[in-house]
Amino acid sequence: MILQRREKLDKPTQDAVFALVRAATEVDGINPLSEHVALHLRSGGDEADTHFTLADDSGVIVGYAHLDETDVFSGPSAELVVEPASRKKGGGRMLTNELLRVAGPRLRLWSHGDLPAGESLANALGFRRVREVIQMRRSLELPLPRIELPSSITIHRFDPEHDIAGWLRLNARVFANHPEQSSWTEDDFVLRMKEPWFNPSGFVLARREGKCIAFCWTKVHGEGRPEHGHHHGENHGHDPIGEIYVIGVDPEFQGEGLGRLLTLVGMSYLKGIGLRTVMLYVEGDNSGAQHLYEGLGFAQWGKDVMYRQSALKTPDIII
Repeated sequence: MILQRREKLDKPTQDAVFALVRAATEVDGINPLSEHVALHLRSGGDEADTHFTLADDSGVIVGYAHLDETDVFSGPSAELVVEPASRKKGGGRMLTNELLRVAGPRLRLWSHGDLPAGESLANALGFRRVREVIQMRRSLELPLPRIELPSSITIHRFDPEHDIAGWLRLNARVFANHPEQSSWTEDDFVLRMKEPWFNPSGFVLARREGKCIAFCWTKVHGEGRPEHGHHHGENHGHDPIGEIYVIGVDPEFQGEGLGRLLTLVGMSYLKGIGLRTVMLYVEGDNSGAQHLYEGLGFAQWGKDVMYRQSALKTPDIII
């Protein structure tokens, strides 16, 4: 096999990588790449990205790894995938060893879907779990709790022309301890606005005395969706599914029940456009949020796992 490092992906290589991702998704039932990586791959990758491709003897790309070294707080992170028919031939190990060589011992590896093959590779190379992100789901065919809107709160549809800058500032405050989310820029936001699923009707802001203090952003996965609207493409080949994509409450106003309120507003919107199921993601160590969602009828459906080498001596940072 031929391992190649690339700073930018040309169009033929992009197409080959996405074909590889589709093949893996069909077999594994989960997209091996996060939404953030997939979005940037469509434009050849960020300037800060590093790409690794693995080709067989005929030159066909059968493996891909993406390395992001922008998070100086938590360390470099990577995602990788090997074409299903080419697995168990050492390709995953080759890609991981090259990632370690380039990124060093602080490297963190994502395994979307917590697949046995990912765990096996991680264990074989001395990695251990340091973070879990849980996917929860709920049927929208069951009754929703009544939405009781306080008189001091008004709900507004997101306005792309006027609300981006203010939302980015609020997002940074809400997720101050979550480097991946809090570091979003206007470019990151615009990339998502260009996606076919983006629909400002599914993005609401809660205001008190004119100040935006909370928000709920939904999205729709799957073909044939009722409206234009992944984290991951979990709904491959099935009915459309809604997602509570990003939800947040200004730290100054937390503890007032706004998280539950905005979740219900988002769920009500998704049910109103004809969807039957809703999903969301929550950090594995955020028991408070998990209990909130369980109280609304959500149950665990799957998880993504982050690994780091157990030989690492510095403290792990769980976010």
